Amino acid sequence: IVQEMPAFLIPVACAILVKPVHSQLQGRLNAGQILFGCFVLHYFQRAVIYPFFIRSSSPTTFGAVSLATVTCVINGYLHGRYLTRFSDYPDNWLTSPNFVLGIILFFIGLTINLHSDHILRNLRKPGETGYKIPRGGLFEYVSGANFFGEVLEWVGYGLAGWSLVTTIMPFISALNIIPRAIHHHKNYREKFDDYPKDRKAVIPFVL
Repeated sequence: IVQEMPAFLIPVACAILVKPVHSQLQGRLNAGQILFGCFVLHYFQRAVIYPFFIRSSSPTTFGAVSLATVTCVINGYLHGRYLTRFSDYPDNWLTSPNFVLGIILFFIGLTINLHSDHILRNLRKPGETGYKIPRGGLFEYVSGANFFGEVLEWVGYGLAGWSLVTTIMPFISALNIIPRAIHHHKNYREKFDDYPKDRKAVIPFVL
């Protein structure tokens, strides 16, 4: 909860306290507001909803938590500030290919992420311990289906926003998530002799 909460609270504070530079950002619905909603929705799910469904988690070092918290503070401020004050999308951006495709990818990624988390939460029955091979959904193709979903979310977000600020996000996400997914994949393969040999780490059929 602690490490990702700033990425939710800071943008919300920006929306409440910051006055947009561009007058057209006030009042009617625009692309910046939808992008803001996507960003806040992701971190609301991660910081507020997700922790209450976790049955158990691996210990995390203070250094890792601190780094993640600082990253979320920076991301929360950067995106919250940009989308509530400085973004200036024309009205026709809502129907542009970039925006439409990007929003579709974002919600596909979000759906994959939520479904994969559901599978992981229900791998073990109450009272069971130990590791199990995840099955179903994108887990039939990659070990890190939840990671793939999150990266896809931010690819969609970056495409829909198509600005320096928003397009940075998929790269930051990939740099953080892909090495973790590869590490998980290697652990699965070492732990289970019967682990599916054609299952990739994070990107179906590729990586």
